[in-house]
Amino acid sequence: MSINDWLQERFDIEAVKSFAAKKQVPVFFGSVWYYLGGVSLFLFIIQVLTGILLALYYQPGAATSYESVKFIVSKVEFGWLMREIHSWSANLFVFTIFLHMFTVFFSKAYKKPRELTWLSGMMLLLLAMVFGFSGYLLPWNELAYFATKVGTDITGAVPFIGEFLSKLLRAGDDVSGATLTRFYSIHTAILPLVFIVFLGLHLTMIQVQGMHIPESMEKVPENKRKMMPFFPNFVLRDLIVWLIVLNIIALLAVFFPWELGLKADSLASAPAGIRPEWYFMFMFQTLKLLPAHILFIEGEVFGILLFGLGGAIWFLVPFLEKPKYSRLWTAFGVGILAYIITLTVWGYLV
Repeated sequence: MSINDWLQERFDIEAVKSFAAKKQVPVFFGSVWYYLGGVSLFLFIIQVLTGILLALYYQPGAATSYESVKFIVSKVEFGWLMREIHSWSANLFVFTIFLHMFTVFFSKAYKKPRELTWLSGMMLLLLAMVFGFSGYLLPWNELAYFATKVGTDITGAVPFIGEFLSKLLRAGDDVSGATLTRFYSIHTAILPLVFIVFLGLHLTMIQVQGMHIPESMEKVPENKRKMMPFFPNFVLRDLIVWLIVLNIIALLAVFFPWELGLKADSLASAPAGIRPEWYFMFMFQTLKLLPAHILFIEGEVFGILLFGLGGAIWFLVPFLEKPKYSRLWTAFGVGILAYIITLTVWGYLV
């Protein structure tokens, strides 16, 4: 008896093969954007694997975190490489999800019946950004300490619940060893579980609903549409893209390593140039540009309310957009993209 027959008797793998064979991927000039979802998944897998390897040596605590990271990069065989791959894949992970989100938006792939797929994707982006924020503090170096202090200060400005959120994140009134332990627990235990749940929902909905057909192809009769079988054609191409991305990460890790810097000291003055991660830069820069008061509201509070409103609108786009205003929504998306790029670049130049 062959392995295929043995598995078929127990799991009915022919049904799985039949389902996979029916799934088709549209072939057109924008097909390249379909690979972004797979790349994001691949980068998350890298995050999990390298994170597990780093956790074998990492010791959370104000007295041990910095030293354990220093030990990893200087004493553990290929430890430096695992840290670099983890750091670079984390940044590329957020970057590809951002790109994926905007390609979905501009291709109108969030429309009925994919509203819930959009919502789950937005939750994955939010969780990815929280992953980045919580992981940034773990090396317990100078820049991470003061950047986290600034970030939690901003959280404290949220109306009504800000003080509660700030104390919840910091595990107290200020950033300390207790904050580090809390961030480590969030980063390694809570977030992965929540992320995997939403990722499972997201992938399931994509498999059930199939790939989005662009509006230009919807007018073409089904028998004349150019399509590609998802398995094995698209999957094999996806794997090639994954190998290319892995090589890019390896090159970045070798030629552009992340500096560990100095150990955090709560009694020291904040060094010049404290900045958040690049995906928070547009928000950070906006809050810096706002005046102290706008009407009767503090500038920082006004900015946070504005971001909250904008985020809610973006989150609910599938339910708010009307066909006759489609071009206005596209212009809105272009404006948001231009705003994020401009403020991010500006934040690094000033």
